[in-house]
Amino acid sequence: MKNLPKLLVLELWGLGDLAIASSFINKATQSFQVTVVAKSYAHDLRPLLWPDAKVLSWHAPWTAFRGKYRFDRWPWKSLHQTLSTLRSQRFDVAVSARWDPRDHLFMWFTKASQRVGFPRRGSEWFLTQGIPMPPDQAHRFNQWSLVGRRIGVDVPVYQPQECIGKTIGLNRPPRCVVHSGAAQPVREWPLDRFLGLLDWLESAKIEVLLICDKHQRPWWEAHQKKVCVPQSVGELASAMKSCQAFVGNDSGPGHLAAAMGLPTLSIFGPQRTEWFRPAHPGGMVVEGADCPYKPCFDACRFETPQCLEDVSTEQVLEQLKAFVKIHLS
Repeated sequence: MKNLPKLLVLELWGLGDLAIASSFINKATQSFQVTVVAKSYAHDLRPLLWPDAKVLSWHAPWTAFRGKYRFDRWPWKSLHQTLSTLRSQRFDVAVSARWDPRDHLFMWFTKASQRVGFPRRGSEWFLTQGIPMPPDQAHRFNQWSLVGRRIGVDVPVYQPQECIGKTIGLNRPPRCVVHSGAAQPVREWPLDRFLGLLDWLESAKIEVLLICDKHQRPWWEAHQKKVCVPQSVGELASAMKSCQAFVGNDSGPGHLAAAMGLPTLSIFGPQRTEWFRPAHPGGMVVEGADCPYKPCFDACRFETPQCLEDVSTEQVLEQLKAFVKIHLS
C-alpha cells in the first residue's frame, strides 16, 4: 500500500453524486492510495462502499442550493486548512468528474502533480489532462468511467437494462424500501399517491420499510403508517440492508440503494433520467410529465412541480407491478 501512488477524488456535491462515484472509488483503491474529499456523510459511506479509501470531509459553500456566492459567509479559514492539509499529502493525481471550473481550481490549489477533469470556460488552464465531454445523453456514471480510463482504472460503462431478471433468491418474506423524501421539494411525488403504492404492496404480501424525511413524518403518522426517519446516512444504509429493492423519488437514497446492490424504481420529475437514473442495471424509472423548462435543475417556475403532479398513482403502479414480479416475486 505504501508504494501505491496517491489519488485525490473530488466529489463535493450531493449524496447521490457520491454514491454514483462509488464504483470508481472502490476500483481505484486497487491501484492507488485514495483520499475522497466530500461532505461529511462520506464517513458513513466509506465502510460500506469503499472501505480501503480515506475521507477528508469538507462542505464546499458553492454547493449550497441558495446563497452560494455570499462570500462574506464562506468558511475561508476552513478552506485554507483543507487545502493546506491536501497540499501536505503531495498527491500524484487529482480527479473530478464534473465539468466545473471550481473543482478544477480547487485541484490546482492542492498542487497535485496530475489534475484530470472535464474542462469548461477556460478551466483547462488548471488541468494537466482535459477530457472531452461524453455525448449529451450519457449517464453521469460514465463520466467516472472516462476519468478512470485516463488514469488506468477500469470502470465499465453503465448500460441500463430494465427487467434483466431476478436479482435475489428470497429465503424470507420479500421486503422493499419505500422512501418518500428527496433533497428538494420539487422532486417529491405527492404523499397521497405513495400511499396508494403502499396499499398495493401490502395487498401483494410485500413487507414495506417506509422511510421519509422529517417534515413528512406527521402526514404518514396521521394516516396510521409506521415510518422510519433516519438521523444520518449511516442509519439510512443500515435500515436498507434488510431489504431487497427500493422504490422512491429521484433522490440520493435511491442512488445509495443502487450502490448497495438494490434494484430501484425511481419516480422522476424535473431531471433527465438518462443522466441521473440510479445506476443499477435492473433499475426502472417512471418518467415525469413533459415540461418546456425540463431539466430545470430544481429551479421550478411553477408553484408546484407539474412534471410530478401529472404522474398518477396508476402510472406508477403499472411499473411497480412489473418491478415486483421481477425482483420480489
